[in-house]
Amino acid sequence: MAQLERFAESRAPGRGVDGVVARMRALADDLPPRDGVAVFNRIYLSVTEEVGRHLGLGAFPDVPAATTLGVRFAERYLAAVDAAAEERRPPACWRPLFQYRHHPGVHPLQFALAGINAHIGHDLALALVDTCRALRCEPADLEDEFDGVGDILVTLEERIREELMPGPDLLQIGDPLTHLAGSWSLERARDGAWGTARALWALRELPGVAQEFRERLDGAVGLVGRILLTPLPD
Repeated sequence: MAQLERFAESRAPGRGVDGVVARMRALADDLPPRDGVAVFNRIYLSVTEEVGRHLGLGAFPDVPAATTLGVRFAERYLAAVDAAAEERRPPACWRPLFQYRHHPGVHPLQFALAGINAHIGHDLALALVDTCRALRCEPADLEDEFDGVGDILVTLEERIREELMPGPDLLQIGDPLTHLAGSWSLERARDGAWGTARALWALRELPGVAQEFRERLDGAVGLVGRILLTPLPD
């Protein structure tokens, strides 16, 4: 917890993708490599840097809208880090990662999957709704930007499997880690996030119902995270 506290104390206001990248780099520098949060942060940082590169090249139809979406999205993860650092309760979807981050029976691959499960399964939909409110537009107006960011996020899953999956000589069809890795799909989670965002937008005139929807989404994604972090034998 001390490392996260120092990160919270040292954070400085930043603008755009460069600001969130700087905060993730500071976190990466401060946490021990085997820490579960650090495992997710390293890979997410590389993907966020890739989003920034695409924005700089003008690779999105609407660069300001894509920037707003990317920043709102990353800030939800960083807000969870801040909550943990300040001993507040992060969203339910993030709690398993913070609770199990030092567990010796959890493989780095599991930490990474739990992080992207929370971030894609919960944060992405809410970030899209936040962006629509900020830009006063409909989700359909941001579909191209959502898809563009999502296409880059798909590389997150690819990098996780390349960097953290044990070699083929260590895997068997019945291996529990193989089963966990094959049971979760970023592509399906991204599709679910799009549908969730549209549902939340449709419920914006019913704040009580929308809040209940968000809370149940948060809890459901957190449950999946706990399953992904099941300690496994060596």
